[in-house]
Amino acid sequence: MTDEKRVKNIAELAELAGVTAGTVSRALSGKGFISEKTRERIRALAEEHNFRPNVLARNLRTQRTGAISVVIPLGHERGQHISDPFFMTMLGYLADELTERGYELILSRIIPDDDDWLDNIVDSGRSDGVIIIGQSDQAETLDRVSSRYTPLVAWGGFYKGQKHCSVGSDNYLGGALAARHLVDRGCRKIAFFGDPVSVEISQRLEGCKSALFAAGLMDQPTVWPAHLAEDVNAEEIEAFFSSGRDRPDGVVAASDVIAMSTLLALTRKSIAVPEQVRIVGYDDLPIATRISPRLTTIRQDFATGAAHLIDCLFRRIGGEESASIVMKPELVEREST
Repeated sequence: MTDEKRVKNIAELAELAGVTAGTVSRALSGKGFISEKTRERIRALAEEHNFRPNVLARNLRTQRTGAISVVIPLGHERGQHISDPFFMTMLGYLADELTERGYELILSRIIPDDDDWLDNIVDSGRSDGVIIIGQSDQAETLDRVSSRYTPLVAWGGFYKGQKHCSVGSDNYLGGALAARHLVDRGCRKIAFFGDPVSVEISQRLEGCKSALFAAGLMDQPTVWPAHLAEDVNAEEIEAFFSSGRDRPDGVVAASDVIAMSTLLALTRKSIAVPEQVRIVGYDDLPIATRISPRLTTIRQDFATGAAHLIDCLFRRIGGEESASIVMKPELVEREST
């Protein structure tokens, strides 16, 4: 393509098409009322003359960046990586939703050593809004920043008095479903594997406790603060089963990754699942059906959750209100119980 044939701006393309610059802008952006025939003709001319709209100039006019920040704060689980199956699953759905809306995704993994980590992100001007994946132990920070920065939503649990907008499952109910299922399977010595520092895991533990109390198991569960980082879990869980403790016959794992590590640890110790120990995970990630035995788990609908996150965020970007959304979890029974 020679420089003589290349169109350099919207005005030149409008002159070539015999329309106004506004019509060209609407045709290329896909917005506004314009006939499909005119839209296709203008786009064909733009392609023929190698015209690409100046995105920076457009952003200056609209005061939009065309990007959304997706942030993973690791306040209590600093060993986790973006390659974690949970993060990869959620990121995939978010990326698809954002691409459908013509937005780019800016990804950050944050170790929140400073109180102003989130302030730095929202004040950077790099994006039109922020999605937080997991509240970790940063719920107070999310509440504080969301009071001044509206286009912010988080994947996580909802609790009384919460100020920031969140989307997630009913973790209390999910924990109760998992514990009740183990009781129904005959388990009477139940352990909870997960660190209840974060909002979500704390709620899952409380739900588990409530179900066991209702079943007459007053002094349970035994709580083992297993990590969410899969590369350290199996050895620590194996040490738990080697510690001389009264071995549980049922385990509620706070995540599928923890459940997977538990299966590995029990295999190393020649403890059969589900014959000797039954296991329930949480999330229903793709790995739940790719291990043996296949994992009984509490399903979170990540596709719907991602769509809710994007919808809430864009309503807030547009100046509307959006309330937190709590979705109903579902018990999925497989071979591990």
